[in-house]
Amino acid sequence: MSDAAQPTAAEVRAAAEAVKAALDRHLEAVENRTGDDDPAVYEAFNALAAAAEAYDERLYDRYDEVTPFEIPGVEDSLPPYQGPTEPNALTVLIRRDYAVVEPQRLLAQAQRIADLDRGDDGGDGGEDVDAVARVGVSTHAALGVLFGEFEPDEIASRHTEFGLEEGDSTLWVAAADELPEPGEWLSTPFDQAEPGRVICRFDVSAVFDEDDFQDDGTGPAARRVFG
Repeated sequence: MSDAAQPTAAEVRAAAEAVKAALDRHLEAVENRTGDDDPAVYEAFNALAAAAEAYDERLYDRYDEVTPFEIPGVEDSLPPYQGPTEPNALTVLIRRDYAVVEPQRLLAQAQRIADLDRGDDGGDGGEDVDAVARVGVSTHAALGVLFGEFEPDEIASRHTEFGLEEGDSTLWVAAADELPEPGEWLSTPFDQAEPGRVICRFDVSAVFDEDDFQDDGTGPAARRVFG
């Protein structure tokens, strides 16, 4: 970088003072927070992160030095919230990824469920027999039986029993002006996601540092992000 493009010593000092002020505002917000999800705390957090990043950049450009701060990247944050101040409705979007790591376990569990259901129904027709037989040899059919029998939250808590391995997952809570008409979005349920209306989201991934994010010791680390 040329000398002309470098920040002045005064600009670096001003950036440092901005970090100090942001630290004070963040501490004040934490001391006076009204709950775990107090928006004032998260606003102060974002302001502190921005101030620290600006100082880090100016310090490096001027003196070729760095800070010990780890500044969240763009991928770690949501865009500024653009939804209503007082939402009248909300939308919850959930994605969970799984790998089928033990197909035989999955097939056996699905076969057991299908056998029990067939026994409860008392059916003995050829069509039922063929359907039950296919469950035990087709991963596609087995997954249909599994997710038809259990709620997604139960599958998430018992995934190892079904031969599945957790991948990344996320839950988004987004503000809405009003509830859509019944059946309005069923054909395209995920096309309505607007990051600018997300109030908060909860992400789980093995890429997160367990020291930096919430971790219950049973799986990938998790983080909460607020808009």
